[in-house]
Amino acid sequence: MPGSAAVGTGEDMNPVPVSLPFADRSEAGRRLADRVRPHAVNDPIVLALPRGGVPVGAELAERLAADFDVLVVRKIGLPGHPETGVGAIAEDGHVFYDDLALARMRVPRQALSDTVASERDELERRRRVYRGERSAPRIAGRDCVIVDDGVATGGTARAALRMVRQAGPARLVLAVPVAAPEALEMLSEEADALVVLTAPDNFRAVGEWYRDFDQLTDRHVVSILSERERLHRGPDTARAVRIRAGQVYLDGDLTMPTALRGAVVMAFGQGQSDPRWRATASALQRAGYATLLLDLLTGEEQDSDPLGRNAGDGGAADTRVLGERLSAAVTWLRRATDAASEPLGVLGSGDAAAAALVTAAERPQDVASVVVHGGRVDQAEPSLAAVRAPTLLLLESGDSFVRELGEWTRGRLGGPSELRVVSDAEQLLRGDLGWRQVAVETLGWFDRHLSHRPE
Repeated sequence: MPGSAAVGTGEDMNPVPVSLPFADRSEAGRRLADRVRPHAVNDPIVLALPRGGVPVGAELAERLAADFDVLVVRKIGLPGHPETGVGAIAEDGHVFYDDLALARMRVPRQALSDTVASERDELERRRRVYRGERSAPRIAGRDCVIVDDGVATGGTARAALRMVRQAGPARLVLAVPVAAPEALEMLSEEADALVVLTAPDNFRAVGEWYRDFDQLTDRHVVSILSERERLHRGPDTARAVRIRAGQVYLDGDLTMPTALRGAVVMAFGQGQSDPRWRATASALQRAGYATLLLDLLTGEEQDSDPLGRNAGDGGAADTRVLGERLSAAVTWLRRATDAASEPLGVLGSGDAAAAALVTAAERPQDVASVVVHGGRVDQAEPSLAAVRAPTLLLLESGDSFVRELGEWTRGRLGGPSELRVVSDAEQLLRGDLGWRQVAVETLGWFDRHLSHRPE
C-alpha cells in the first residue's frame, strides 16, 4: 500500500493515507509537524541526521519552535558493497553492528575494521564541519526528536536512538516521512514513539518517494544550520512580578518572548510552580506568546478556607473573589507590559477555572479566548451567558458526572465552545500523556483563536 502511513507509539501503528510523492525534504518536514507536536512539549529539541535529514529537521523545528541541531551518525557499509549497511557509528564513538546480517552473509566483525576506522575519521570530519567548536546539545530531561529524510534498513537510526537514549531524554521520538515496514518493526522498541507518514509495502529506496531528491553537500548542511542560528530568537525575558488585587498581592512569573504574537494569563488556585504547567507555559512561549503564571489564592488561603470554598453557597463567594483577582491581573498585564495591544487568552485550572469564565464575561474587550481545565465550572453560572470568547473545556476524565457538568456549562455559554476529555488528565501532576495532551490542546486552541500560524 504505497499510500499507507504509520504513526504510533511502540508497536501501535495506525495507517493514515497521505499523498505521495513528497515535493522535497522541506515539504516533508512541514507535513511531519502536526503529528510530532504532541510529542514535543518538554523543552523539545530536533536532532537531524546529516545530510538528508537536515532540511527535513530544520523545517520541523521551525514549525515546532524547537531547538535544532545535527546528530552525526555514519553507516558502516559492507566492504566492496558500501550501499549495504551492516552497522553504524554514533557521534559518541559507539559502534553498533547488525550481527544478524553479518551472520547471514558470513562476515565477521573483524573484516569491517578498516571500514570502521575510515568511517570514524569521516564522522569526526563532519562533526567539526557542522558544529565547529560548539558543544553537543543538551539532551537530558528534554523531548528529543530524531529526524531523517527516510529509513531504509534502520541501522543508522537505531544507532542515533541508542546514543540519545543513554543521555537521558524525557521522551525519545523518531520522525521520518517514509520508511520500510521491516525497519519500523526493528525500531519500534528503540523509541518512545515513531512518527512516520508512510510505510509503503513496495518500498525500495527513500529517494523514490520524493520528486526532488537532490544530493546534499556539507555546504548545504552548514548553510541551513547557519541560517537557523541567525533567525533563532534570543533568550526570552522572564521575571517575577507582584500584582495588587484588591486587598492582597499576587506573586506571578512573567515571560515575554522576543517575537511576540499574543499573551496568555495562566491562573490557578495553587499550582503555578508545578513543572507540568511550566512545560505548558514553555510551549506557549516558544510559539511566541507572553505568559503570566499566578496563583489566585495566597499562601495563607491555600492552607485554610477564608473565601468560603467549602461553604453552603457552593463556592460562589470564592469564584467571585477569584474572578476579581484574575481581572486585576489582566488589567496589570495590559497596562504594565509590552502585551498591551496583543490578543489575550486566559487559562484557568482547578479553583481558577470558574474564575476564568467570570473574567471573560466581565472583560470581553480584553479576553479573546479561554481554556478551562478541571474545576467546578458550574460555579460561574451567573456569568456563563456573557462569555462570548471561544472557550475550550478540558475535562479531567470521562466520568458521567464530570461530562454532564461540562456539557451543562457549555450549553449556557454565550459564545462558541468545544469540550474535550483529556486522557489521564486527572494524573496531571504525576502522569505523562495526560499533561502533554493538555499542553497540545491549549496551544492549538490559542493558535486558532488568538492568531494564525503561518503556512
